[in-house]
Amino acid sequence: MPAVKPNAMTLTQQRLRDGFWLILPGLLVIFGITLFPIIYTFVLSFTETPISNPAPQGFVGFRNYLYFLSNPVFWAAIRRTLYFTVVSVGAELILGMGLALLIHARPFGWQFLRTSLIIPWAIPTIVNGAMWRWIYNADYGALNGLLYQLGIIDRYRAWLSEPVTAMNLVIVADIWHSVPFIALILQAALATIPRELEEAAAVDGANVWQRFWKIRFPLLQPAILVALVIRTVEAFRVFDIIYVITQGGPAFGTVTISYLTYLESFSYGRLGGGAALSFLISAFTLIMALLYIRLLYREDLR
Repeated sequence: MPAVKPNAMTLTQQRLRDGFWLILPGLLVIFGITLFPIIYTFVLSFTETPISNPAPQGFVGFRNYLYFLSNPVFWAAIRRTLYFTVVSVGAELILGMGLALLIHARPFGWQFLRTSLIIPWAIPTIVNGAMWRWIYNADYGALNGLLYQLGIIDRYRAWLSEPVTAMNLVIVADIWHSVPFIALILQAALATIPRELEEAAAVDGANVWQRFWKIRFPLLQPAILVALVIRTVEAFRVFDIIYVITQGGPAFGTVTISYLTYLESFSYGRLGGGAALSFLISAFTLIMALLYIRLLYREDLR
């Protein structure tokens, strides 16, 4: 009979116990920083808690959720947020793809171009918003000065005084800041595509567009998916750049869903409603991420 190792199970259990005690501090940090605030906010969303006393109180069930889902102000903020997300992320993907293809072609100065792309992306969003607010300033802004010198306008304009114009100008600021992120991701993905595939397609008579659509684009789909999911989540919960440039104005024309959450929580002092809005934002972003995965994910690219 083979020799029995009576201490083998004990040794395994001891290793598991020692491993557990080693990772316990990390688990506590994760719970304290991530899980506990999520659980606390979830509980808060079912209460009528004022900001003056942030301890959960006044249980109201799903009333906060039903209030916003039936409130036209909420749906107006959702429409603005979707407009901001679709326009900004769509433009960033197109421009980022163009820059990635340009860098991949390695024209003269491509290394300088690739390095300089990091500068807009590295600027903090608050600083970026403050910079563009100065550019859009009605009295001394660079945009007015440039257009006036070129003769495009005959007088300085208050660019942020109209809701639609203000929203589009905020989108321009966000695009300038975020295009380099997508461009660098796609350029890195382009570098992994074997040149032999495109050379073989060119020999078979495929033109530039056919080589891009049939070879490059399918192989870029995993990178596009990553970039789209990250940027869509960031764009849908946009707050800081709007807070700096327009503060939700004019006439609430740039109030997105995240800015509405800020108003509900800190301006109106209703923490329960703000918590409910935060979970509604999470639900919408999860739905959009799943749609992206459904549209772009392919089994043969795993």
